[in-house]
Amino acid sequence: MNNPPAPSLFERIIGRELPADIVYEDEGFIAIRDIAPKAPIHLLVIPKKVTARVDEITDPAEMGELWLTAVRVARQHAADFRLVVNCGAGAGQMVFHTHVHILAGWDGAPGSDVL
Repeated sequence: MNNPPAPSLFERIIGRELPADIVYEDEGFIAIRDIAPKAPIHLLVIPKKVTARVDEITDPAEMGELWLTAVRVARQHAADFRLVVNCGAGAGQMVFHTHVHILAGWDGAPGSDVL
């Protein structure tokens, strides 16, 4: 008998099992402040539909909605921003539930060490 995988950190936030500073939510997405920010503004846009990595999304509409939502949330918080997706452990992905980082708020150009 196989046990289902434990819910990801983000699934637990979506399910309100864990607290988070939620800055946006609709039927398909939630956006939260990162607890270890790499920029003055560091938000995470998380689809409620679970995929471990962004390259597992094969539906163009689903992918488009992810990026449109990330841009919508970013524009609510900053005029200029960076969108980043880490895809796999070798690329720095730490939570295996697709998410887009929104980074913004620097006075000048961001440092080269940012994500």
